[in-house]
Amino acid sequence: MDENHLEEKLKYGSQLPDSDVPAPDVVRIGARLYDRRADVISRSEVLNRAGRLQLDSAAHASVARVIEVSTEAVARWMAGEGKETAREVGREAATIFGQLAIQREAPLNEITKRTLRWRDATRQVLDEIADELGASLDARREAHRMLQRSADVTLVRLCEAFEGERSLIDDELARRQQELVFMATHDALTGLPNRTLILDRTEQLIARARRDQQLCAALFIDLDGFKAVNDGLGHRAGDELLRSVAARLESTIREADTLGRLGGDEFVILADGIALSAGPELVAERILDALKQPFDVDGAHTGHLAITASIGVALADGHSAADLLRDADVAMYRAKLGGKNRYVVYETGMQDAVHARMEMEMDLREAVAEQQFYVVFQPMFDLDGLSPIRMEALLRWDRPGSRPAGPDQFVPLLEQSGLIAEVGRWVLRESCLCCANWVREGLDIGVAVNVSAIQLENDSFVDDVADALAESGIEPASLTIEITETALMRDAEQTAERLRAIKALGVRLSIDDFGTGYSSLAYLQRFPVDELKIDRSFVSQIESSAQRDALIRTFVQLGRSLRIETIAEGIEDQAQLTRLQAERCDIGQGFLFARPMAADQCREFVERWAATPPGTSRASAGR
Repeated sequence: MDENHLEEKLKYGSQLPDSDVPAPDVVRIGARLYDRRADVISRSEVLNRAGRLQLDSAAHASVARVIEVSTEAVARWMAGEGKETAREVGREAATIFGQLAIQREAPLNEITKRTLRWRDATRQVLDEIADELGASLDARREAHRMLQRSADVTLVRLCEAFEGERSLIDDELARRQQELVFMATHDALTGLPNRTLILDRTEQLIARARRDQQLCAALFIDLDGFKAVNDGLGHRAGDELLRSVAARLESTIREADTLGRLGGDEFVILADGIALSAGPELVAERILDALKQPFDVDGAHTGHLAITASIGVALADGHSAADLLRDADVAMYRAKLGGKNRYVVYETGMQDAVHARMEMEMDLREAVAEQQFYVVFQPMFDLDGLSPIRMEALLRWDRPGSRPAGPDQFVPLLEQSGLIAEVGRWVLRESCLCCANWVREGLDIGVAVNVSAIQLENDSFVDDVADALAESGIEPASLTIEITETALMRDAEQTAERLRAIKALGVRLSIDDFGTGYSSLAYLQRFPVDELKIDRSFVSQIESSAQRDALIRTFVQLGRSLRIETIAEGIEDQAQLTRLQAERCDIGQGFLFARPMAADQCREFVERWAATPPGTSRASAGR
């Protein structure tokens, strides 16, 4: 402190222009405190070392600088330099607090504690100085008041910095949530509503038509020969065509109608009221006419590509959304059989698809009785060390005759018929027994089992899991139950209760096909999940779609912030693997590593994988 300035303050006191000049004794205390800043810092450090939480070196240095700056600010204020001078010095503390908040180097409660310890250490030094100077009681009180005011201002700056950062985080989470909701309900390629949103819009359409006593219809549109476009010109040209078709279709409908993409080359239009006043057939004819004009597609022989479509039309007549779309699908299939490039209106007599479904359902009941099902296993890998850590159980059906059926065909029928409970219980038991055999053979590997929403709704499911663990004798943590997002939300309260009961057994829980359903940040905190399994549709486009790449990064970051592991399925090439590793995705599986295999082949696979020299392609060795 400048001695001439100090003497001037002491001599003239309140006669100076600065109205904030403290009493002479306070000025002396402030000047001495300025000289003893090192004492304050060292005593604060002693108090901090006695605390429970110790900060890392960077955060510790930042907080130490705040203490130094705050001590200087209060000392200069007491010494009579005015509040504005103290504020100028104190602004550096605010900047440091903001950096701590942004970088999350220290929790708010710990910095608050250290601020209060600084206040206590400063008060000790102030009292010692006051004793040495023989300061009056009023001067001591004034010095304490100014110190408390400084501590209060410091704490306010601290809270403002952290509140500002919290607001930024909340805004970012809200933005990410909106992105997730949009991605969950819209097709990534065309931006149109996807199946999830279309089902919801169809229910609304039917309810509105019933209330207003109007017609409503669904038009199911499937492009003719689209596979040939993909095979001949490549997927990029196919995607370009799909986007162009979506734009063309959108130009043919009213603003009140809904156009969606159900997947692949399948689109649907929902229309009601005035749009159907001349009959739904007119809408279908308008669509066929709109598609007659060739599309500009890179890679086509002439630069132009002609495409037609088969359209199925179904009118809602007491239907549910699923029934209406199913009838439109059946009619579309009849249009395909009738020669394509046409439309067909659904009629009650169109039972071909229904008969095929009934036939498969009867075959499934026979399959359950005759044990025609079997389980294969696909390895899952720790992407950091590329070591197999788990086998995912996959259900297969050895259907007699020449009528093969994949899981995407027969599993929905198992669910609709109620057979899934029995089959799912068998898969769970069989998978745990296989895992027990691997453990006895010396393998340190777990097993993952997919669970249907129907199983999860059954009160006996928790007992099924407990029984499978008890019979097999495997460690509960060796079993992972995979549940889809849709299954989680069918009855959220009951589901959360059952999942907590399963977690109490020690079993791991994984959300399957994450990103294709609700993708809500809220339910990730609501349900006791351990893993997010990113749907293969995101992984397949990680190199070609910047949006999908960014979304995978969001999923991984979201998992890390919630301490939930992320799994990528459908890894088929080295580029995808490298990208996922760069994003620090935890676990992966796919044909790059291995195709599904029988249980008795798993040990040989794991041993062969472990024996593969590090310098060689382990993925190719696995295949």
